[in-house]
Amino acid sequence: MAIAAQGSGLLARAPEQASAPAVNKWGVAAAVSLGALLEIIDTTIVNVALSDMQAELGATLSQISWVVSAYAIANVIILPLTAWLGHRFGKKKYFVFSLIGFTLASILCGLSTSLPMLIAARILQGLTGGGLLAKAQAILFETFPKEEQAMAQGFFGIIVISGPAIGPTLGGYLVTNVDWRWIFFVNVPLGIIAVAMTMYFLQKDRPEDLVRSKIDWIAIGLLTVGIGAFQAILEEGNDEDWFESRAIVFGAIVAVVGLTAFVVRELRSKNPVVDLRVLRYRSLWAGSILSTVLGMTLYGAMFAVPIFAQTCMHYTSQQTGMLMLPGAIGSAVTMIFVSKLVTRFDARALLAFGAVVLIGAVLALTRLTPDTAERDLFWPLIFRSVGSVLMFMPLSMATLGPIPTKDVGTATGFYNLTRQLGGSIGVALLSTLLTQRQQFHRAMLVESIVPSNVMTNERLQGMTQMLVNRGISLEDAKQKALGLLDGIVAQQSAVMSFGDTFWATAALIIVFLPFILLLGKPANKGGAQVSGGH
Repeated sequence: MAIAAQGSGLLARAPEQASAPAVNKWGVAAAVSLGALLEIIDTTIVNVALSDMQAELGATLSQISWVVSAYAIANVIILPLTAWLGHRFGKKKYFVFSLIGFTLASILCGLSTSLPMLIAARILQGLTGGGLLAKAQAILFETFPKEEQAMAQGFFGIIVISGPAIGPTLGGYLVTNVDWRWIFFVNVPLGIIAVAMTMYFLQKDRPEDLVRSKIDWIAIGLLTVGIGAFQAILEEGNDEDWFESRAIVFGAIVAVVGLTAFVVRELRSKNPVVDLRVLRYRSLWAGSILSTVLGMTLYGAMFAVPIFAQTCMHYTSQQTGMLMLPGAIGSAVTMIFVSKLVTRFDARALLAFGAVVLIGAVLALTRLTPDTAERDLFWPLIFRSVGSVLMFMPLSMATLGPIPTKDVGTATGFYNLTRQLGGSIGVALLSTLLTQRQQFHRAMLVESIVPSNVMTNERLQGMTQMLVNRGISLEDAKQKALGLLDGIVAQQSAVMSFGDTFWATAALIIVFLPFILLLGKPANKGGAQVSGGH
C-alpha cells in the first residue's frame, strides 16, 4: 500500500515529468484519499443495517447477506484491472469516472425498493468503488517526491486503517437515529466534493501516457468468472455448509478452471490486462502473502468483535459502533508516528514489532467471558489498532518499495487485492470456526449437565424457586428454569467459541511471521535502492 519514502531509483522522474507544471500535492492527497475513504467505509457500514434492510425489504437472512457479498465480489473483480484501466483511459479520467459512478450507485442503493434492485446497485457500487483505493495510492506515489513519500503514505494509511472502524460507527448512528437508507445517501455530498476536488487538483492525463492496445475480452471474462466464483464461495461457504453443497462444489470448479485459464492466457500475452509477471519480485509475492494474513486479522477482528458485542453483550448498532471508535482514533494517531519511524528504521523491524503487539492484543481478547464489559475491550482494541498500523504501513513499503516504477501500478492493484481477499478469507474462516466451536463447546457443556451433578441440581432448584416466588406455578417454573439453563449454556458456548477464534488468529500471525525475512528493504538513508530479489 504505502511506498518507500526513499530510494532514488524507485522514485526517479523522467525529464518531461520534471518540467511538468507544479501541482498542489496535498490537494491531490485530500481529493484521492476522500474517494478511497468512501470505498473503504462502504465495505463495513452495511453490516450494522442488515436487520433493518431485511425487515423493510421482506428478505430472509441468507438473501440479505447478498447485499454484502455482491459488493465484495464486484470489488475483487475490478481490483486487478485498475492498473490496465488507468493506462488505457487515463488515471484522472478513470478516477473521476469511478467517483461519479460510485456516487450514482450510492443514490440507487438508497432509493432501492426491492432486494434485487439493491443488490444490482451494490454490484455497480463495488465495480466503481474498487478502482478508488488502488488508483488513489498510485496517484499519491506519482505526485509526491521521494522525501515526502512516508508522510503522504502515512496520511493515506490513516484512512485505510481507520475506515473499517468508522463504517460501523457511522452506520450504527445513522441506522439508530435516521434510517438505513442514509448509510448510502451520506456518500452523495462527500462524493460530489471528492469529484470537484479531483477535477481541480489532479493534472490532466497526457495522451502519450495512454496505452491503446487491443482489449482482451476473453482474459477479462476468465478473471471475472474465476475470481468472482472464488469470492462467492468465501461469502456463502459457511451458510451453505461448504463442500456439502453442490453449489459450492460447482463454484470451486468454476474458480479453479477460470483462474487457471486466466493465468495461462496472461502469461502468454504480450499485452496482458493484468501483468502477472510482477510476481517475479520476491518482495511482492512474500508481502502479498503477509498482506492476506493482515487482511484476515484486520477484517476478521472487525467482524468478530461487533458480533460478540451484539450477541453476548446485547449492544445496539450504535453502541457497537462507539465501541470500535477508540480503535479508529488510535489507528490515526499511531499512523502519524509510524510515518516518521519508517524513515529511520528498517520497515521489516517495525513490521515484526507490530506483529508482536497485534498478537498480544489478540491474545488479550481470548479472555472474554459472559461478564465482559466495554472497559475490558477498550485497551485490547486500542492495541489491536496500534499493532495493525505498525504492520500495515511498513509491510506496504517493504513489499512495494523494491519494485521498479514501471511495475508499481500493477503491483499495487495485486497487493490491494490480496488484502481484500484476505479479509474475505478471514471472515469466512472465522464464521465457520465460530459455528463449529460453538457446537463443540455446547456439546461438552451439555454432557456435564446431568441429573447426578450436584451443582446442576442446585442451580435448577434455585432458579425454580426464584420463578415460584414471582407467582409462577411449580411445573411452569421447572420448565422455565430448564430454558434459562439452556440459555446460559448457549451464551457460555458462544463466548468460548469467540475466544477460540482469537487464539486461531494469533496462531495464524505467528505461523506466517517468517515471511518477513523474504521482504525487500525499500532504501537506505543514503537513497540507494536495495534489491527485493527475484
